[in-house]
Parts: sequence; structure tokens; C-alpha cells
Amino acid sequence: MTLPGASSGDPMIGIFGGTFDPVHHGHLRTALDVYEALGLEELRFIPLGQAVHRDQPQTAAALRLAMLRAAIEGQAGFVVDERELNQPEPSYSVHTLQSLREELGGAVPLCLLLGRDAFLEFAHWHQPETILQLAHLVVMDRPGHDLPAKGALRDLMQTRVTSNIGDLHNQPGGHILFQPVTRLDISSSDIRRRLAEGRSIRWLVPEAVLALTRTYHPGVR
Repeated sequence: MTLPGASSGDPMIGIFGGTFDPVHHGHLRTALDVYEALGLEELRFIPLGQAVHRDQPQTAAALRLAMLRAAIEGQAGFVVDERELNQPEPSYSVHTLQSLREELGGAVPLCLLLGRDAFLEFAHWHQPETILQLAHLVVMDRPGHDLPAKGALRDLMQTRVTSNIGDLHNQPGGHILFQPVTRLDISSSDIRRRLAEGRSIRWLVPEAVLALTRTYHPGVR
């Protein structure tokens, strides 16, 4: 479904949500791949406030926010959006996108970035059809991977999948694009485990994030 006021001249904005607990090079490299491949005007990192269908973040919101800001400093087009941290209720993607639409209007193409596992569960999210009215989905995965789909997810994909990035620029939402990205085998949970064990996390996270981490974990190398 095309939103009112759509045009091909509007800059395209990417939306990348997550706990970022902590942000690491795996997040940043995939985000940069998508930013460059899609010709995004801006990529907004939106740290999760309260989770709905996953474990709650273990690190305080203020520290996660500070690490995220430090990690993307100096990268053109990367910005941090605090809207989910500033709301008292759990974070639903559809509400975040509705909030962005109220701010940006109906014409700007929005791309919601998802990993493979998240996409395979997308049909069970809160109001998936509405999400696809509000934004495109960009599914980030390793090159050459097949994404099996059945049932409700297959039905959502049938008329929406495109391999043409221009389709995303020409409409504010509604398409699904599978975008190969560089995948680094790094996880936030593994980083937290290393911190708890007093082990080094150097080269898993940006130096600026490592420096902030040392404030709370003085023994980290």
C-alpha cells in the first residue's frame, strides 16, 4: 500500500533497532553495508527501551546510549534516535514507525533493517501488515543464503519481494529486499560474558566503546 504523498525525490532513511548491549563491530559493519548499498540519506540507530519478546537489556539505558553515540561518531549519515528509550511502555516496531511518520511525513521512504532470524518471525510481530505499510523491510544476511518462508510469512512476501533498490526509493514503504552484508561472528551476549570473566573485548567493539566499558569494568584490558 502506498502512503499519501509518495514521490521519488525524497531521501531514504534506514531504521536499525536493537538492544545494542553493547554495540559492536558486527552491528556497525552490517549497518554501513546497507547504508552504502541502498544509498541511504541517513541511518538511525534506535536503542530498545523495554523489550516485548526478548530478554530485557542488562546494561543501563544511559550507558548503552553513550556507547552507541561514541561508536558512530564521525560516520556520515549515522545518527542515534532516543525515542524508544524515552517512552515508559514496551517498544513495538509499529509504534516507533508511526512516531517516525508523524515526524517525517508520509512521503519519505523508510527502511526497517532486520536480521535473518528476526525476519523469519516477522509474521508473528505486532501488526506486521501495518509495519509494511509504514516502511520497507531490508533483510540483512550472508551472501547466497536462502530464506525459507511458509504460511503467513510466505503470504506477506508474495507480492512484496523486490531485488530492485530503486523500488524502495520510489515508494515510502511496502517492499521487502534481501540485502547481502558482511557478517562478523560477534554477539553482545558473548561480549558481556567476556566482561564478566575479566577477559579482553578489544577488536570486538570500537575503541571508544572499550574506553567507556572500562569505566564500569576497571579490570578489562
